Amino acid sequence: MSRGPDRSRAAEFRNRTTGADVELAYAGIDTFLKADLAEIDDVGGADAAVLGAPYDGAVSNRPGARYGPDAVREASAWWAYLSGYKGGLTNMRTGEQVDYGDLSVVDTGDVPVFPMDCETTADSIAAHVATIAAQGTMPVLIGGDHYCTFPAVRGFAEGADLDSVGLVQIDAHTDTVAESAVFGEHFHGSSTHHIADSEFADYANVSQVGIRGYESPAFFEFADETGLNLFTMNEVNERGIGPVTEAAVEAAADGTDAVYVTFDIDSVDPSDAPGTGTPEPGGLSADQALTVMETLGAHDSVAAADLMEVAPDHDPAGNTSRLAANLLVALLERKFAV
Repeated sequence: MSRGPDRSRAAEFRNRTTGADVELAYAGIDTFLKADLAEIDDVGGADAAVLGAPYDGAVSNRPGARYGPDAVREASAWWAYLSGYKGGLTNMRTGEQVDYGDLSVVDTGDVPVFPMDCETTADSIAAHVATIAAQGTMPVLIGGDHYCTFPAVRGFAEGADLDSVGLVQIDAHTDTVAESAVFGEHFHGSSTHHIADSEFADYANVSQVGIRGYESPAFFEFADETGLNLFTMNEVNERGIGPVTEAAVEAAADGTDAVYVTFDIDSVDPSDAPGTGTPEPGGLSADQALTVMETLGAHDSVAAADLMEVAPDHDPAGNTSRLAANLLVALLERKFAV
């Protein structure tokens, strides 16, 4: 005899079995924080909407960031599991009580990408980010290589109807190359140049944290001339990551309508995050990186974010993906759930 859809054996089992409503971190469908899948046109009312850009056709070194969105989503399941299992969490770093019931996140899946067509991929990213921003929801993009940030900022500005956007860029590299003889005008080393050269941004409202390694000749003169707010790793080590991040976001917010945060995982030292395309020694510690996102999440001006350049195949242990997920969780947690 049929039990009908409302009285299936599966439903009866779930109703009578304690713990059946707890989804283990490694079970179920991989969405960010095990959030509900949502259509891109139906995210209004959510605090944040996550989307992926599995594209690494604009890298200049090791590929693999196309696999970043899936890896970060899978890693994020740990925090969703803990929250569901424990009925809320105490953040032992901050001492704060976290109620993920106050955090409304949906996952819209991945945007269409075109591996051999950077321009069409950029249009796709801009259109999807704009659609989320137009609904008053915070876009959170998981990349993908760092070129994807340029169309994402453009889409955010257009969708939210903003005249000006500030940028806080956490990165090992400045990405300010206007043109490369090898890679042309559009690659992951040019994204910040294109953002600052656009109608909705300017170097005076771009803040870069964690810069190290090597840049072009006379780069410090370039920063002075353009008004770029440059915070190298030397300055981080001298002043502390908290004060530097506060100064960076204040400079980006000054006179702008909103701030976009872009976090390149190569800003973190390779000892903590080896899974990236262009690792540089001497970077942020995992603790410093988390402090950055906690600080930015507390700032009212921050209204969009991305996390880029996770290339999980270069880190078989999965530490990079776990840290990346934790960074986004820290940002969203501080913004919406404490």
